[in-house]
Amino acid sequence: MMMKKEKINRLLPVGFLILFLQGGFVFGQIGTFEQSLKIGKILDLVNNYYVDTVNQEKLVEGTIIKMLQELDPHSVYIPRDEVKEMNEPLQGNFEGIGIQFNILFDTILVISPVPGGPSEKVGIQAGDRIVEIEGENVAGTGMTTGKVRERLLGEKGTKVSVKVKRKRTKEWLDFTITRDRIPINSLDAAYIVDDRIGYIKLNRFSFTTLREFNRAIDELQKQNITDLILDLRNNGGGYMEIAVHLADQFLPDKKLIVYMKGENVPKKEYLATAAGKMESGRLVILIDEGSASASEIVAGAIQDWDRGIILGRRSFGKGLVQRPFTLTDGSMIRLTIARYYTPTGRLIQKPYDDGFDKYIRDLTDRYQNGELNSVDSIRFPDSLKYRTLIKNRIVYGGGGIMPDLFVALDTSGYSNYYRKLSSRGIINSFTLDYVDKNREALTKKYTDFQKFKQEFDVTDAMLENLTELALKEGVEHVPEDFEISKSQIKLIIKGLIARDIWDMSEFYEVVNTEDPAYQKAVLILNNNDEYLSKLEGD
Repeated sequence: MMMKKEKINRLLPVGFLILFLQGGFVFGQIGTFEQSLKIGKILDLVNNYYVDTVNQEKLVEGTIIKMLQELDPHSVYIPRDEVKEMNEPLQGNFEGIGIQFNILFDTILVISPVPGGPSEKVGIQAGDRIVEIEGENVAGTGMTTGKVRERLLGEKGTKVSVKVKRKRTKEWLDFTITRDRIPINSLDAAYIVDDRIGYIKLNRFSFTTLREFNRAIDELQKQNITDLILDLRNNGGGYMEIAVHLADQFLPDKKLIVYMKGENVPKKEYLATAAGKMESGRLVILIDEGSASASEIVAGAIQDWDRGIILGRRSFGKGLVQRPFTLTDGSMIRLTIARYYTPTGRLIQKPYDDGFDKYIRDLTDRYQNGELNSVDSIRFPDSLKYRTLIKNRIVYGGGGIMPDLFVALDTSGYSNYYRKLSSRGIINSFTLDYVDKNREALTKKYTDFQKFKQEFDVTDAMLENLTELALKEGVEHVPEDFEISKSQIKLIIKGLIARDIWDMSEFYEVVNTEDPAYQKAVLILNNNDEYLSKLEGD
């Protein structure tokens, strides 16, 4: 059975690039109006004469999906009941009670309340177990993450009552929580690498991204950083305007950041202003095959102006701009209205002439063709060669941003056993349970994160407990695979413990210590001659 196109798109590691525009359809030509009448006539004929009863809504939605699929891979239809859910990550907030939670052994475990959020205000704590919601038992009932969200999300100002089981407390605790607007962060991490280098990781380009970035860079600069690693790996994009503003932080006044044009959209250029917070200092941007659209705008502008070094693997290759149109029933289409081009004139969009199915297989094809492991597997025709605007270096268009410095995908710690532990959530469940049982001892022993980072080690006893849990979950122990992945498993466990006690930034500060691309970025920023040589194209 054919999956809806919008469902398939969610499997892609790529967001959508859209404008701050909304509107309705306007029939600008007589021919367009005639075609719309034809579609309406066919629907009437089906409704009045077809042999069986027809679900017109389903028929119309299927027609829209198929029609958009014929255009390009990123023009999509969104049913009305999914519009809010699809918009929330880019709008930067949702309405709910403000907790991070997970399902641990069929129980809702609070990882942490959102600071300043409704749950924290009434006294919900990390480690609490939610056992009832509005009088309904939700412990040991097969509750899923989706079902929990359905019960806890709701309009701002509405109330929800919960019962909580807390360790060292015999009786259940009753809380009435008033729902509020909860921020969705687009910044995963920001920290000091050394006395001169800062690190920032963004997961999307939303309404809140620029505010989050500015707050983070201000804090880093207060600690005297001059150079920056900006991690855009697996950042699927978001709002074009936000990407422009972020690139503006690094480029001097009046420099072209990006331009767009389409058959019905006149060429529009976006220029940098004099308001950048990081116009000086050395810059390395990390990208990979999951970096798309808005990420590629930033990386492309930095590369074209020789402002910094792009490091990693070839980005996704999405250079199409979508505009949202709300339909009469509250559903929406995001329609491609233009292509965007980097300052040198590069079109980053990868080809889609061979159809949607081949398009979504592109990343799999890259892996199978060896591109993620060897730069020699990548070939660009001379027609796609461009020259950067300051140093006259060769760069490429026609399917993503090719980094200045290639770093292969690290699969040295990968095994089938590790894949099963990860995909079935066993490592995460083990870590949640470990922190739940040892939170007090851990926070007492490791009074700050840096002490934890330097001194904590995942013990053999912990690994034995992990393998025992895996056996209970139906994953047989494979000693050979375990030895291959042992160091990676230990690293992830340590990172997840840091996340559960502190925050996501600490998770990345742990796992980045063994990340090849990150380590290469630090190395090159600590070797000025190598940094300058890459900007010269050597």
